Amino acid sequence: MIRWGILGTARINRRVIPAMRLAKRSELVAVASRDRAKAEAHAREWSIPRAVVGYQTLLDSPDIDAVYIPLPNTDHVPWTLAAIAAGKHVLCEKPLALDPADIDRIASAATAAKVVVEEGFMYRHEPMTATVVSLLHGGAVGAVRAVVSGFTFAIGPPPNTRFEPSLGGGALWDVGCYPVTYAQLIAGHEPTMAAGHALWHESGVDEEFTGLLRFDSGITANVYAGFRAAYRTWLEVLGSDGALTVPNPFRPGPVETLALERHGVVERVHVTGSSDIFVREIEDFEASVLDGAPAVVSLAESRRTAVTLAALHASAREHSQSRA
Repeated sequence: MIRWGILGTARINRRVIPAMRLAKRSELVAVASRDRAKAEAHAREWSIPRAVVGYQTLLDSPDIDAVYIPLPNTDHVPWTLAAIAAGKHVLCEKPLALDPADIDRIASAATAAKVVVEEGFMYRHEPMTATVVSLLHGGAVGAVRAVVSGFTFAIGPPPNTRFEPSLGGGALWDVGCYPVTYAQLIAGHEPTMAAGHALWHESGVDEEFTGLLRFDSGITANVYAGFRAAYRTWLEVLGSDGALTVPNPFRPGPVETLALERHGVVERVHVTGSSDIFVREIEDFEASVLDGAPAVVSLAESRRTAVTLAALHASAREHSQSRA
């Protein structure tokens, strides 16, 4: 069994806690907050055995094997490193780091401590993702030429951590990482060119982001992320012989239907997924920790993601400064 602790009382816990309880080799032991009242209220709401005041206090607990980190983006690196130093395995929400050099620090520390550290991209563990990759690599659309993908949802005015520069806010880091990682998964490697353009919020973070990626295999990817439009996710892959349309690519439901179009004929491909989202992510993490299975999202892949996101962000900043 993996005995889990959670650092923080983030909203996403409502998805992850049920998954931990459904996974057969996991036990949720404790939740921590800097605020005692928040920790105790969260523990009561979710029937968690122990409420802990302070993240380090939880990390120092001998009855915790692994921690889930859903903290603001800029807290991911320091608390992942602190967890590793305490000998804990780590499942950290995306993005694991905003700087590729920090991924190197995490990888080095995790290797030395012999612990598993994985970035939390839930969609990567779902059967639909595996089906999409299998179809494309099997030549279902011929040679892949272009990927068009995006993730949007509208959020109200501040205060909101996604608008806070000091917390790593912005659409690219928050939801743009999804289409970027999917494009890299399809291509099999990082791009050779990344160009970005952003609409900047008054706080200084990107409220809307458009990116273009080019891969040395000849694939191009158009990615979009934003906080200004209603919730929607999309993925379409265009090839020399056809196209594949993927509904709900980043949060697939229990049953999804892919549309594979070739020579004017549309074939429907039905995929059965998880009835309870996040469960497969927890189960795959269990396999890495308890059985030595390779992580679905390796730290090498996380580094490639950080490199691409940093390049897109830098390009958008440079573009906005050149127009000033």
